[in-house]
Amino acid sequence: MTDHNHSHHHPHPESYWSARTKAVESLLIEKGLISSDAIESVVQFYEKDLGPMLGTKVVAKAWSDPEFKKALLEDSETVLRELGYFGMQGEHVRVVENTDDVHNVVVCTLCSCYPWALLGLPPAWYKEPAYRSRVVKQPREVIKEFGLDLPERMEIRVWDSSAEMRYLVLPQKPEGTEDMTEDELAAIVTRDSMIGVVKIQPPAVAG
Repeated sequence: MTDHNHSHHHPHPESYWSARTKAVESLLIEKGLISSDAIESVVQFYEKDLGPMLGTKVVAKAWSDPEFKKALLEDSETVLRELGYFGMQGEHVRVVENTDDVHNVVVCTLCSCYPWALLGLPPAWYKEPAYRSRVVKQPREVIKEFGLDLPERMEIRVWDSSAEMRYLVLPQKPEGTEDMTEDELAAIVTRDSMIGVVKIQPPAVAG
């Protein structure tokens, strides 16, 4: 993590858990218990068909509909369940809102609990021990390594996900998006902004 340059990903040594997962996967394929095509199908589903597009839709709707946003922040789990975004670690989710005074960031200090149903596959850095330990103690410094330099006056709240409760950040709606449709808004929302390590740039910059 000390070397984080988040233009997005950078080479880093393979973690113990990543290597272990690959070893188990190879053994299952070798024993004929699962096919590589089946594994690829699941990965593709989470990367392209599922997430993080469901999360982006929730954010876009909250930006566009004040009543929906109010309900979402008051009782996230019920609202998400009514939308059908439930299961596959999509249950027990709380949405927390970024404002001019508060910035939220999510971590799982024990393992890698994460709302898969809304955000798809977790990024590799989210599961790294360096991120999980440092963002709790040095959130401002860690977020800065992702390219987000927050003012000292801003409060940073770190939310520790677990099996009992997972978190999704509702980013601030950027300026210059007042006339955009929900689909257009959803297209500028990023997975990392819903974890809280980056802000969403105005459309002219985001492109």
